[in-house]
Amino acid sequence: MARAYVLLGFTFFLMQLHIQGTISKYINMKYSYLSLTAGILFAFLTLIQVIHTLRTSHDEDEQHRHEHGHSCDHTCAHGHVHKEAKGFKKFLNGLVFIFPLFTGIFLPVATLDSTIVQAKGFHFPVSEPGNNDPFMQRQYLKPDLSVYYGQEGYQKLIKQESKDYINKKSIVLNDYDFLKGMEVLYDEPGKYLGKELTYKGFIYHEKGLKKNQVFLFRFGIIHCVADSGVYGVLIELPDGQTYKNDQWIEVTGNIQQMYYQPFKVNIPYLDVTKMKEIQPPKDEYVYRNK
Repeated sequence: MARAYVLLGFTFFLMQLHIQGTISKYINMKYSYLSLTAGILFAFLTLIQVIHTLRTSHDEDEQHRHEHGHSCDHTCAHGHVHKEAKGFKKFLNGLVFIFPLFTGIFLPVATLDSTIVQAKGFHFPVSEPGNNDPFMQRQYLKPDLSVYYGQEGYQKLIKQESKDYINKKSIVLNDYDFLKGMEVLYDEPGKYLGKELTYKGFIYHEKGLKKNQVFLFRFGIIHCVADSGVYGVLIELPDGQTYKNDQWIEVTGNIQQMYYQPFKVNIPYLDVTKMKEIQPPKDEYVYRNK
């Protein structure tokens, strides 16, 4: 019956994520049908396990009544010891499933913020040397889908997506196209110099920057939280303007380019002309929708 309870727990956990809407903290919502399908499958397996357990229990009761009255010898005692050892092993195996279920159901869902960036840091370029597995690469600052498309397919994708921005004097990045816009901007920042950019995000202070220089970030999810990264640009605030880490603001500014020594590469930055404090959005994450 323990297996049935574990399966029921996973069913409840997955369905709870969908009902409460917190599934978006773990996966890109365009893949939500997969977790919903898994929840339905767990419900079906729970039903099968309950039926199997009830039938097995009935058969064991019949066998127990048939064997009742027989004396227990040394072999029987050895069997009891073997059953106890087997039961302990099952208990340990059960903990492997119970622990993640307990934490998932009873602990609150945490939202990634600047403390994660500070703890892990961020770097450029996006991939670790010698690591060619796209699902093991955490991305920072610049979204990069080339690890999923291959170089030829990636350049075709960027060329197609850049058409949405290249002819605009003023670019506004919303939650839907934030990652796409950032990827296009970082691919060839020189093409967008002088254009106006508006977007919102949370403040992050990086060591070594000037007082008026901060990063304005959004946490983005490509497929799931395992490949999530922090994306955005360096912004230069007007003199006298200061913000704390995790303060959400919306900015408008002109796209410029600078050589950023820690990364040893040219990166775009935003010379801010307008800004305002805002409340964190209902969904603080952004997702790659293509």
